[in-house]
Amino acid sequence: MRTRYALVAASAAVLMLGPAVQPAAAHDTGTLRDLAARQDLRIGTAVDHSALGGDTTYRDTLAREFNSVTAENVMKWESVEPQRGVHDFTRADELVAFARAHGQAVRGHTLLWHNQLPGWLTAGVADGSIDAAALRGILRDHITAQVRHFRGKVYQWDVVNEVVGDDGNLRDTLFLRLLGPGYIADAFRWAHAADPGTKLYLNDYNVEGVNAKSTAYYELARRLRAEGVPVHGFGIQGHLDIQYGFPGDVQTNLERFARLGMQTSFTEVDVRMTLPADDAKLARQAQDYRRLLQTCLNVRRCTSFTVWGYTDKYSWVPGFFTGQGAANLLDEDFAPKPAYDAVRDELASRD
Repeated sequence: MRTRYALVAASAAVLMLGPAVQPAAAHDTGTLRDLAARQDLRIGTAVDHSALGGDTTYRDTLAREFNSVTAENVMKWESVEPQRGVHDFTRADELVAFARAHGQAVRGHTLLWHNQLPGWLTAGVADGSIDAAALRGILRDHITAQVRHFRGKVYQWDVVNEVVGDDGNLRDTLFLRLLGPGYIADAFRWAHAADPGTKLYLNDYNVEGVNAKSTAYYELARRLRAEGVPVHGFGIQGHLDIQYGFPGDVQTNLERFARLGMQTSFTEVDVRMTLPADDAKLARQAQDYRRLLQTCLNVRRCTSFTVWGYTDKYSWVPGFFTGQGAANLLDEDFAPKPAYDAVRDELASRD
């Protein structure tokens, strides 16, 4: 069992859910959430909101196996502010209520991203009706309103998502073009002011190992923290593909952020493959899941391990990667795959 500062962080996360809430039903000692709790680790999943509302098996498995949940889409800006100044947190509130009822913590995803922006925002920037000064005010109000709405209910927020390109330079977005690079620090300061008790994260893909992109984030985090900006964590998405080699230096990467005094988390893990799946592909997938989890368990400041959906039935992968899929821990019938067994066995081996 790991004994580390994350025990305090995990306990604080439970407190932020509000009054002590017992799970709706007792959990078997072999579930992922129970095994992870012994390691002071949050193990979570992104939640498909339609499935949450309409699939009993999905809901029951979600409650049984995970102690952390992330909104797959319903906390993104286009969902929570469909009209300028008009907020709709209905679906996000439903997820938070589900988590509270089942003793689960909530990761917030995401406050600022260049995708899934409200149409009124992108149109206003495009036609010039939203200039730099207006955009800065809109961004401040958005972050403040959303974080304040969920104050005390979210233990980690992905504040800025995917702001660095694979070349290590800041991504060219409407925010960078109109506001300059200072918008990143502003976003963290506004989020911290709205909820000083939550941990605030940078988050991106292709940053598992030491490379130009992850090094750019390291330098960004180091500089921001030196300036007193409340950047608490680095989120490594962990979207892998078995046709490529496993990323190198993953533990070295996490450890350098830990030396800055930061948390790390795996935030969106899945391991896709070219279909159809076969035993060899599933074995490689299981190995990749296990190696990422091993790294998290080896680094004391790695506080959570979240998969981006847990069943192939509702996976986002086939819709974005033609001919690929089977990326999750359970198959389309909710049967455990070798990847599930690998994750469970790795957690159990640490006792």
